[in-house]
Amino acid sequence: MFRVVQQVKNTFSFNGSKVKATTLHKKNSIYTTSAPRQNAYTIVDHTYDALVVGAGGAGLRAAVGLVEAGLSTACISKLFPTRSHTVAAQGGVNAAIGNSHEDDWRWHTYDTVKGSDWLGDQDAIHYMCREAPATVIELENYGVPFSRNEDGTIYQRAFGGQSTKFGKGGQAQRCCAAADRTGHAILHTLYGQALRHNCQFFVEYFVIDLLMEDGECRGVIAYCLEDGSIHRFRSKSTILATGGYGRAYFSCTSAHTCTGDGNAMVTRAGLPLQDLEFVQFHPTGIYGAGCLITEGARGEGGILLNSQGERYMERYAPTAKDLASRDVVSRSSTIEVREGRGCGPLKDHVLLDLSHLSPEILHERLPGISETAAIFAGVDVTKEPIPVLPTVHYNMGGIPTNFLGEVVTKKDGNPDHIIPGLMAAGEAACVSVHGANRLGANSLLDIVVFGRACALRTAELVKPGEQQKPLKKNAGEQSIAWLDKLRHAKGTVPTADLRLEMQRVMQNNCAVFRTGEVLEEGVKKMDKLYASFDDVKTTDRSLIWNTDLVETMELSNLLGQAVQTIHSACARKESRGAHAREDYKDRNDAEWMKHTLSWVTDTGKVTIDYRPVHDKPLDSSMHPIPPDVRRY
Repeated sequence: MFRVVQQVKNTFSFNGSKVKATTLHKKNSIYTTSAPRQNAYTIVDHTYDALVVGAGGAGLRAAVGLVEAGLSTACISKLFPTRSHTVAAQGGVNAAIGNSHEDDWRWHTYDTVKGSDWLGDQDAIHYMCREAPATVIELENYGVPFSRNEDGTIYQRAFGGQSTKFGKGGQAQRCCAAADRTGHAILHTLYGQALRHNCQFFVEYFVIDLLMEDGECRGVIAYCLEDGSIHRFRSKSTILATGGYGRAYFSCTSAHTCTGDGNAMVTRAGLPLQDLEFVQFHPTGIYGAGCLITEGARGEGGILLNSQGERYMERYAPTAKDLASRDVVSRSSTIEVREGRGCGPLKDHVLLDLSHLSPEILHERLPGISETAAIFAGVDVTKEPIPVLPTVHYNMGGIPTNFLGEVVTKKDGNPDHIIPGLMAAGEAACVSVHGANRLGANSLLDIVVFGRACALRTAELVKPGEQQKPLKKNAGEQSIAWLDKLRHAKGTVPTADLRLEMQRVMQNNCAVFRTGEVLEEGVKKMDKLYASFDDVKTTDRSLIWNTDLVETMELSNLLGQAVQTIHSACARKESRGAHAREDYKDRNDAEWMKHTLSWVTDTGKVTIDYRPVHDKPLDSSMHPIPPDVRRY
């Protein structure tokens, strides 16, 4: 339980001592816990019309839309906003604005449905591709410094899986780029817009859990790293934009902060995650380092080579070649290595050659990856190829939502039951516009379109300053008890050791190619690892900047998603998109054209269910796209 404490000149006394606290909002209240241990926790309450958890591209676009609508908005982030992982996105954002040739958002829709291997929801894809041109123009008006054509229009480059005339018109140039630092440009621009409209930021706050009451989300509870205080945020709408969980794998392009915290909050709230078995391997991570080399490098004319100097993608994708969809290119590179045509002393990677491109093009359009290759591979891209290997890059699965951003679950036979007060956007969400495989440059589009959609839907549902009923007095008590338990954990396994073991199991047992035998072995190992978290060991008992505690909470978040991922992959007995089973090599639409839903209990028991794919567009402006053989 919590008890109100007496205010004394901006200090609050409890348990015979005084703790300094800062009032951050006029509606705040400050409490302390009757904690079971010697150190009580300071509790600070906040009330806002809307909350955004995460300050990447999706979170900031949602925040901008909310404050523009006049809603009091808090954006909570464990990182300074411009350090969010959107800053690492390189290639660009897809939109059929037609600056390089005739284009149509319907062609973009077709490519996205095909790219998803028909697991994408066609109503959501329709919405995203239709809104894409206006979204890019809006970003331009906000101040995103896109690269330019000679006539001053936004520069668009070729990207994988993009075509014209419903796949019959050849390669499309649809990717709007700011050199090879597009995510960086968008993130900084949106942060400036959010500040301009007076969004309230809570930076370096680690959100622990959702505050759920009677099936409705009432807000979140967070831990402030700076002073160790606990904060309860009450709101009418909570938007999760917490990114993916790439760090469940040993080799990935994700930042160390990509631990899927929002997904884990949803899991602990008893809600499902969707399609976690679909993990994208980017074809060109730097060998040995995992750092991303953008698909834009191939869009500008880069080619993949094997040890024989052969441009091998001509065999696997005769039409699109190096610009086939990412799952196709990653599998092709993996096959080259497995069949002995890999490069280097160990024959365990392939090469990306840009040396035939002019130095002027590399300097103007690919300056970032030229620098990255020099630092992490010791390569001068004007003279020699970059050693690359498929590397975990993106999670197609996540929190199930509809195209308005509202979180949904399966309840009482309704596969689209809406959870009041809870939304999600970006890589944390599974709308699902990416289905079994995301096309390059659709992720930056996804974050801005659905970040905006969440804001628009919230503005329809919430009135500025609308009265909110009080939280239950013990709201968040379980979350604080969990934090306290981890803070004082006296097991035998250090957090880092358990995390490394989890990452190796995922890398070895849930990789580019999968078999039932290897997946079943992985399931047993992950179940054992999940249980071993009870024996985790922490050493820092403080509250101020306790990174040991934060990394342990992040590990718990990762374990919950990893165990659901490998169980979901083992259950899906077909090959579709990024999920390639060597024992079930074909796509099976009759049995498996459906979304996986997964739940995990505190004890590690995973439950699997399914919900149907939405195979119809929003309206008659776009025709349904029936399943077909996927060729590039």
